[in-house]
Amino acid sequence: MTFKPKFNIPGNLLAGDTTDIYFARTVEILAKENRNPVAVMEVFATRPGILCGLSEAVELLQAILPAGEGEIWALEDGDQISAKEVVMRIKAPYLSFGLYETVYLGMLASGTGWATAARECAEAAGDIPVTSFGARHIHPLVAGRMDYAAMVGGCKGCSSIEGARLSGINPSGTIPHALILVMGDTLKATLAFDKYMPSQIPRVALVDTFKDEVEESLRVAEAMGQRLDSVRLDTPLERGRVTADLVKEVRANLDMAGHRHVKIFVSGGLTPERIRYFAENNAPVDGYGTGSYISGARPIDFTADLHEIEGKPVAKRGRIPGLAQNPRLKKVR
Repeated sequence: MTFKPKFNIPGNLLAGDTTDIYFARTVEILAKENRNPVAVMEVFATRPGILCGLSEAVELLQAILPAGEGEIWALEDGDQISAKEVVMRIKAPYLSFGLYETVYLGMLASGTGWATAARECAEAAGDIPVTSFGARHIHPLVAGRMDYAAMVGGCKGCSSIEGARLSGINPSGTIPHALILVMGDTLKATLAFDKYMPSQIPRVALVDTFKDEVEESLRVAEAMGQRLDSVRLDTPLERGRVTADLVKEVRANLDMAGHRHVKIFVSGGLTPERIRYFAENNAPVDGYGTGSYISGARPIDFTADLHEIEGKPVAKRGRIPGLAQNPRLKKVR
């Protein structure tokens, strides 16, 4: 991504409150022993994926490394990485960054897991855009990071305000069932949205709350005409969820009524397999909303190893001492 996000690293992370206690104890012991060698740490993933969390990790390191000291080499968010490939190298006095190993590894593990899952959805969808709707499935303190990772992975939009800020876009959203239930009618809720929301926000009607999806689609389309951008199908599992046949039926009825401009957006438990199902059955879907498949993705484990201390190659047993060769690394500090 060309947009450079500003993560505003929280104070508790900078204070080391989220680190493993043994790193805090290590820093305390070394400080009391007056030992602070210049060390080189290399970071790599245990399996392939779409790298994410690197920009945030670099922002963290830039904040904690002493002025005029320390070097960082790194890949970029969005890079395809292989297992064991070094994605970041830190060279600095150990006490300046030793406390934060847990922190930057967690940033990379979660971000890369989310971005990799998003890439799977985007590849399944092909040219059809995928929007990240997973903020509700994850702790709010990391929802923005998850949506940013989804954008890095290939989503074209995201629902959370912070995720959109980090990605340099406007947040995407339709109409929730809550508004329709409170208003008591799908058309009334959609017209209220149209009345009060800025004109640049697309009018997307949710059409599965009270009546048949085809009936609701036609009601809203007839009332709003060209102002209606899309209808959203989110039929729950209890009613058989959205099917390719339902999409085709809605499309055919909209077309016959002269509403060919109205697009169809599908959401509800979507996975790469479900997205491929719609494509394989030639369902005329114009956009997908994917939630828990991305937000619930398994993190990709990252490891940090010291490979040099005061210019001397070192490594734990089973690893090769000295610096790994990766010409893709770029110096960022």
